[in-house]
Amino acid sequence: MVRRIDVTGAGGVRLAAWEFADPPKSDPGRAGPAATRAGGARAGGIERTPGVLLLHGLMGRASHWAPTARWLSERHRAVALDQRGHGQSEKPPETEYTRGAYVEDAEAALEELGLAPAVLIGHAMGALTAWQLAARRPDLVCGLVICDMRASALGAASQREWEEWFKSWPVPFATLADVRKWFGEDDPWVERPNPSRGEFYAEVMAESEDGWRPVFEAEQMLKSRETWVYDAHWEELTQVQCPALVVRGLDGELGRAESQEMVRVLPNGQYAEVAEAGHLVHYDQPDAWRAAVEPFLDETLR
Repeated sequence: MVRRIDVTGAGGVRLAAWEFADPPKSDPGRAGPAATRAGGARAGGIERTPGVLLLHGLMGRASHWAPTARWLSERHRAVALDQRGHGQSEKPPETEYTRGAYVEDAEAALEELGLAPAVLIGHAMGALTAWQLAARRPDLVCGLVICDMRASALGAASQREWEEWFKSWPVPFATLADVRKWFGEDDPWVERPNPSRGEFYAEVMAESEDGWRPVFEAEQMLKSRETWVYDAHWEELTQVQCPALVVRGLDGELGRAESQEMVRVLPNGQYAEVAEAGHLVHYDQPDAWRAAVEPFLDETLR
């Protein structure tokens, strides 16, 4: 079972959160969802299901976490968030797409859904949001999984490359098969055929009158990205107090040296890598991803 729960994010932006499996029974004597405790603690005499909040990366959506959320929901309360400008959350053009806004959105989700203290699992941009929130609100976060996100500044050249990449998309796509083929084979950023990448992007397309277009606005994605690419984020890693697992795909964007340095500066960091996986680690190799993450969760949420 998957159910949608609306969350009010920073500035009143409506966010769509997706809870997998039946929600845990609540104590009718408590004030509301914000009073519910996660992390396996007892509140009001009721055992609480450990909470996990999943945060997708730039251009992603909550549904990309579905396979992960389903196995998580066997033992934990798993919720995936469509972040502002993504999926079925609001995309108002006048809204701020800043680091602060993304972090406040995740903070609101934890509090409004009664997930805290929870484990945050983030991919790429979602991982940055997760560790920034963990540094800012250690009371809300009891564990952290960072999936293929760099802490180093990427710089202006990287942002220009993304601008040119968006311009190269042959939108609208005539069919979803065309989406899968372009992102899985024809995209100049693809070194070798990658069907899972094609499927990943097919999931963020919606049919319009003239064909298939992304559910997000490219301009909003670039605005979101420019708020982190010019800065390094090492200092925030040093402020993360909870256990943290850094996961990289061997063919991903996060190199081994940088990932191990991230583990070193984290006060309680651990490292895992997934073979034959690129940037979309959890999507490329879901079984190996689970094998890398599940022991950490078992230890953190026991």
